[in-house]
Amino acid sequence: MTVPAPRARRRPSTLGRLLPLLLIGALLAPLGLLVTTNWRQTTDDRDLAARERLGVQYLKALAPVTDALVEAQSAAVNARPVPREALNQAVEVAAEVDARIGGELLTQERWAGVRAKLEALRGRSAADPLSAYTAYGEVSDLLLALHRKVRESSGLVRDPEADSFFLQDSVGQELPEAVVAAGRLGDLGTLVARRPAAEQPRGLLELTGLRVAALSPATDVVDNLRSAVDGSESTDLGANVLTPLDTYQRSVEALAAYSAPRPDTGKVDPGQLGAAALNAHRAARQLQPVILAELDALLVERIDGLDRDRWLTVGAGVVTALLLGWLAALLIAAGRRARRRAAQAATHTESPDTPLPLDPWQPPAGEPRTLQPAGTVREPETAQWGAFDAAR
Repeated sequence: MTVPAPRARRRPSTLGRLLPLLLIGALLAPLGLLVTTNWRQTTDDRDLAARERLGVQYLKALAPVTDALVEAQSAAVNARPVPREALNQAVEVAAEVDARIGGELLTQERWAGVRAKLEALRGRSAADPLSAYTAYGEVSDLLLALHRKVRESSGLVRDPEADSFFLQDSVGQELPEAVVAAGRLGDLGTLVARRPAAEQPRGLLELTGLRVAALSPATDVVDNLRSAVDGSESTDLGANVLTPLDTYQRSVEALAAYSAPRPDTGKVDPGQLGAAALNAHRAARQLQPVILAELDALLVERIDGLDRDRWLTVGAGVVTALLLGWLAALLIAAGRRARRRAAQAATHTESPDTPLPLDPWQPPAGEPRTLQPAGTVREPETAQWGAFDAAR
C-alpha cells in the first residue's frame, strides 16, 4: 500500500504579505489629509476671529474720538468754549492703539491724516460758526472713512456668524454715522435759524436731506441689534443690549419728531432739535460700549471653541493612527508566525529519508528471530515475564 506524501504548504506571495499593510497605508493617507485640511480650516477661522478682535480694539479707541469731535463741533457752532481736553485725551489713546496694531490693520496712513486734521482744528477761530461747521464736517468724514477701513482690514465686515455680523455692522458703521449725522442735524438747525428769511426755504431743504441721513443709520442700528438678539444663542446678549437699545430708540424717535417742520409754522425749532440731537448722542454713547463688549465676548467664545475643535481633530487623528499602527503590528506578527510555520513544514517535507521511530516490542529489521514452537505464539508482554512465572 502506497502512503501519499504530505502536501507542502504554498508560501504566500510578496503581494499577499504586503496587501494588509498597503490597505492600512491607504487608510492613513486620507486620514492625514482630512486632519490637515480640518486643522488649516479651523486655524484660518481662528486667525480671522483674532484679527476681528483687533478691529474691535481699534473701534473702542475711535468711539471717544467721534464723541469728542461731535461735542467740539456743537460747541464751535453755538459759540461756546470748545472742550479741547476731552478731544486731546481721546486722540492720544487712539494714537497709542494705532501705533500698536495700526500696522497690522493698515490704518496708520489714514489715522495720520485724521490726526493732522484734528490738530489743525486747534488754531481755528470760533468767530465763524459756518466755517467751523464745514471744517469739523471734513474731519468727521475722514473719521468715518477710518471706521470703514478698520472693518475691512480686520475682517469684521466678513464675519460669518449672524449675531456678531449685525453687532459689528451696528457699532462699526451705522452707529458712528448716526452719531455724526445727528450732531450735524442739530448744528445745522442752529445755523439755519440764523439765516435771513429769504434763505430759510433752502435751509429747510438741507435739514430735510440731513434728517434722512441721520435717521436712516439710526433705524438700521435698532433693526440690526434686534436681529442680533433674535438670532444669537447667547443668553447674555439680549439682557445686556435691549435696555440701552430701547433708550436709544426713544431718543431717535424724538429726534425724528423735532427735526420735522412744525405744521403751524413750517419751520424747525432749533432749541428742541438741538436738545433731541444731544439726547440721541448721549443714548448712543451708552449703547456703543455695550455693543463692543458683547461683540468681543462673542469673538472670544468663538476662538475658544475653535481651539477645542483643533485639538479634538488632532486627538482623533492620533488615536486613529495608533489603532491602525497596532493593527499593522498584529498583521506583521501574524505574517512572521505564518512564515516560520511554512519554513518548518517545508524542512520536514524536503527530508523523506529520516527513519521513523522503531516499535520497542519489535526487533530491528534484519535481526534473526528466535524460533518458537507452533501454536505457542505469545504476546510480547507475556514472553518477557515467562521465566518469572515458571520460577514462582
